[in-house]
Formats: sequence, C-alpha cells, structure tokens
Amino acid sequence: MCEEHPAARKRITYGLLSVLALLGLIIILLRFNTTGAPNTILAGPQGGFQGEPNKAPEQEPEDPNDPNDKRLIRPLHKHPAFAERLEERAAMVSRQIEARAVKDPNVLKAMRVVPRHAFIRPAEQRYAYADSPLPIGLDQTISQPYIVAFMTEALKLNHNSKVLEIGTGSGYQAAVCAEIAQKVYTIEIVEALASSAKKHLKELGYPNVFTKAGDGYFGWPEHGPFDAIIGTAAAGRIPQPLVDQLKPGGRMILPHGSPRGFQYLVLITKDKDGNLHRRNVMPVRFVPMTGEVQKPKE
Repeated sequence: MCEEHPAARKRITYGLLSVLALLGLIIILLRFNTTGAPNTILAGPQGGFQGEPNKAPEQEPEDPNDPNDKRLIRPLHKHPAFAERLEERAAMVSRQIEARAVKDPNVLKAMRVVPRHAFIRPAEQRYAYADSPLPIGLDQTISQPYIVAFMTEALKLNHNSKVLEIGTGSGYQAAVCAEIAQKVYTIEIVEALASSAKKHLKELGYPNVFTKAGDGYFGWPEHGPFDAIIGTAAAGRIPQPLVDQLKPGGRMILPHGSPRGFQYLVLITKDKDGNLHRRNVMPVRFVPMTGEVQKPKE
C-alpha cells in the first residue's frame, strides 16, 4: 500500500474545513432571513409588551363614564413629592403601622410610596408623618396613618378591586387605595375639598382615581357594584344605598356611632347570597358625616 504525502493530507483537511465553514454561513443567513431580528421584550403592567429598551408603555386614556372599561391604569409616580422624605415614610410604616400588626405587603408598600406630606397644609408640614390626624381646613382632617393602613387592609384589595370612598377629604386615603386597586371612585360633600382633591390627585398622577362633589349617602350607583367601600366620616346609621352597592363577596368599613360621641369602626361583609355580616373592630373618633344621613329615618 502506498503512503499519502503529508502536504496532500493538509490540503484535503483545509479544503474540508473551508466547505464546512461555508455551509455554516449559508445556514445562518437562511435562518436570519426567515425569522427576522429578535424582538426586545419589556415587562409591562400586564405581563409584557414589545418596544424599545427602557421605554415604559404609554397608558391609554380611560373614559371615567364607562364602568365597563377594564384597562389597567396605574399611578404614575412622576411628581417630585414621591422622591421626598422617603426615610420619614419608611420610619412611619415601621414604627406606627407594622408595629401595630398591619401585615398586608400591598398596604405597607402603598403607605411607603404615597407622599403624605403632599396632602398636608404648609403650616402642618413638620407633622406630616406624625402618629396623629391633622387638620386640612373646613373642619375636616386627614386621618392618622395607622387608621388609613388598618382600614385599607380590612378591605383586602387587589389589582382588580373597584373601590368606593365616602369622604374624599384631602385625597390621601384615595391615593393609598389607588396604589393597590384598579379604580377608586371617591365622593366629597364639601365642594371646595372635592375640587382641590381632584386637582391635587391629578397633579400627583393618579389616573385611576375619579372624584365628584356630592352626598356620599347615595353612593355612586352608575359605577357600582363595588368590591370595597370605605367611609371616612361617622354616622349614626349605615346608609342603605351603600349596602345595596356592595358586591356579593365585598367588604365595607366605616365609622359608626354618634358623630359627637362614641364610635366604632364597623366591618361589613356581604356573602354570595347577599347576606350581611357585621362586627365592630376598633373604637375611633371621626368627623361627622353630613347630608342625607343626618335626616331622621322614616
């Protein structure tokens, strides 16, 4: 048998490698042409969307008159107030709220995020994160942070919840709920407060909060039923329209009792058959609810 020359073997080897490299290049080009360039996937509020890296999706405008609009719109958090006094908010949550056994992580996060000082008048700014209610003018108050957190936790909100608030006041409680819930509808009987809260919530970037001036006794039936109802003013009786607008499986919390005397936070749940279950959960002191509820019951 004759032996091949070493130089010939090298030429054959190099030739085979060149052919394989050429075939590999052809395969890559064919695959690129059939599939196209890969897309960049960014995490969005409902799982993901296609777009440019590091660019957030624009939120579609919502029709506040359409109760069936299910688009998920979230607070924007672009206002400078959200980046201010962060350590004070963290301390407030740790010392005033977690220390009193509020455990819902969504509530704790909302209380850390919402800038309470943005809802406080200049004269009371130093007390914005104090463990107490504060005056907001027109004989109304912003509730103690712990009470805001406690009442919010009692509602067991999630990102699908639709909330009705009776007594907008400064707008702080509505903002806290809006950090968790899908939509918050809030009613204020004092027109000047309703107007200022609406403007303020818009400036802070809460597109999922809808406000109106009116008597909260009657609720907001065109947007009901509601998964959760929260009242921030005390009345001697629980308005029947609010009970009617509470969805089966829903929860309502509000102060009940003498407007000038003893009051309890009352938690009302409605089961799937429409039966109500009620219990007193905490003694409190809230400003009185005004309007229709003050009239004698027929």
